Amino acid sequence: MPIHDQGYQRYAGSRARTGAAWQVIAKAGIRSVLAERKFLGLLLISWLPFLVRAVQVYIAANFQQASFLAPKGETFREFLETQSVFVFFITIYVGSGLIAADRRANALQLYLAKPLSRWEYVAGKLAVLFTFLVFVTFVPAMMLLLVQIGFAGSLTFVRQNLYLVPAITLYSLAQVLLASSTMLALSSLSKSSRFVGVLYAGLIFFTAALFNAVRGITGKAWLVWLSPSDLMEQLGDAIFRVPPRFDMPVWLAAAVVLLLIVGSGWVLERRVRAVEVVS
Repeated sequence: MPIHDQGYQRYAGSRARTGAAWQVIAKAGIRSVLAERKFLGLLLISWLPFLVRAVQVYIAANFQQASFLAPKGETFREFLETQSVFVFFITIYVGSGLIAADRRANALQLYLAKPLSRWEYVAGKLAVLFTFLVFVTFVPAMMLLLVQIGFAGSLTFVRQNLYLVPAITLYSLAQVLLASSTMLALSSLSKSSRFVGVLYAGLIFFTAALFNAVRGITGKAWLVWLSPSDLMEQLGDAIFRVPPRFDMPVWLAAAVVLLLIVGSGWVLERRVRAVEVVS
């Protein structure tokens, strides 16, 4: 039989875009979470406060006797504060196993043996949790603003509160980034998703209890930086232009939040890098 030349041939296929591999991880992760009925139930429950606020806006717009229910700038601050409870549960449900499960199955080596950088891997995992947290913070808050405009039939409220759109965006972004990065960092430290969930819950509750104990003993609240949850509330008060609940400069609160996010990124860089496959 004749032997055909099997030398070099030009690749005729399509080339994937550089830096887009994280999207594959993100899409697969989102689909996997959405396939769980328990999580879908949690998502539905997280939108109940939005429905309550929407009914409140409707009643205030259509019944003169209920004008006292009309939304204010503080209403959106209170709404996002309520949503922080669901941020906590969704962070644990979705985020605890994002990296821990891969470490338990020794899948990190498989991921990084492919044309995938460690930061693309982290970005893909972060996008999964980030997407769901945005869905229960930024999205319902903006929809609530649109509901107010629709029922009022004018842009008067928005013109009087122009700061609301950037305030909702900035606070939601800070809240989601802090929760996502912290959870991913903790998830990279263990192979047990249950342990990671307990560790995250302990971090939130222990630091809050420690701060309240210190404040009760010393009578001073400037040590709010000990508690990430209370720190976010302090930052949220400043963003929404309401009186701050603690005696702490806004710039210091923002700096501590930024430091926590950067610190989480450093932990991720060290933990994922430790098993990176070098070709």
